[in-house]
Amino acid sequence: MNKRDFKDKVYGELAKITKSMANPHRLEIIELLAQGEFSVEQIAEQTHLSIANASQHLQVLKTAQLVDINRQGNFIYYRLANSNVFKTWKALRELGVERIATVEKLVKDFRKSKFDFESVSIDALVEKIGHGKVTIIDVRPEAEYKQGHIANAISIPMDQLAKRLKELPKRTEIVAYCRGPFCVFADEAVALLVKAGYKASRLEEGFPDWQLKALPMEVSMN
Repeated sequence: MNKRDFKDKVYGELAKITKSMANPHRLEIIELLAQGEFSVEQIAEQTHLSIANASQHLQVLKTAQLVDINRQGNFIYYRLANSNVFKTWKALRELGVERIATVEKLVKDFRKSKFDFESVSIDALVEKIGHGKVTIIDVRPEAEYKQGHIANAISIPMDQLAKRLKELPKRTEIVAYCRGPFCVFADEAVALLVKAGYKASRLEEGFPDWQLKALPMEVSMN
């Protein structure tokens, strides 16, 4: 094999990975799978795809070796192949926000038109935790919370928050988090909390970003 053939083959193989990710639905699926393992039915429900369509996207990601399967009896669950898959998605997300003006504008315009509140970084949240001045709520679906969450966070899925407001103290700041910066569960939660008289903000990033930093987390599979 000469040098040219070597480079063509190597870059060709790497291009298969970028090609497999070059679809908005598959990017959303990767973000979802960063929360834990899910069946194709659960993935279809969360991404608003048909089961057949979700399955096709999963097969593309599996062929590119970005996702693995976990068989449990008659059930099949999908998961990210390893943490490098999320790292790649995170790098793409950050590059898009930094370099593509349309992405940043979409995020800002969406939040400006619907929500008006502050957000906190992961580092700022760690500092607040150290001072004992914050209550953290995880507003993702409970199944995602059980597979992994910020240590001591309270699970209150967004669709339950309005009925469970009395469980939260009004004397401390509340920080809500969800899947990541493009997930709107936390935005909706903070809007509801502020309207009800709470001091609240959203975590700028999501649980997978917290996990990637090897910060304290818990699993509640029971």
